[in-house]
Amino acid sequence: MPRNLEIAVIDDDDSFRVALVESLLSLGYEASGYASAEDYLHAIEDRSFDCVVTDVHMPGMSGLDLMRWLTSRGAATPAVLITARSDPNLEAKAAAVNAVGLLIKPFEMTDLIDYIEGAVKA
Repeated sequence: MPRNLEIAVIDDDDSFRVALVESLLSLGYEASGYASAEDYLHAIEDRSFDCVVTDVHMPGMSGLDLMRWLTSRGAATPAVLITARSDPNLEAKAAAVNAVGLLIKPFEMTDLIDYIEGAVKA
């Protein structure tokens, strides 16, 4: 059950990002969408999020680069990585940036919710 959690969705695919934000809103979460990691970084100057859902492969800063950048600055916001591409080393890369989960598009919304809720329980 959502607890007024603020979720950031970062994905360069406009239709996917909008659909995911709308799905999270319909489930009772607060959700905001960002077209790039750079847009998200500008947003966190004024606010914070309980969890980040970010695409791995994006123009500019990738989701993995974003997680490395945040970690290097002491940010501890949990993140779920999502991707439509297959990469045999992606699970290891996700673990290396302390992602709480990795989902391959298309994925079940319940799987994403399980990762989000599990990450913020602590």
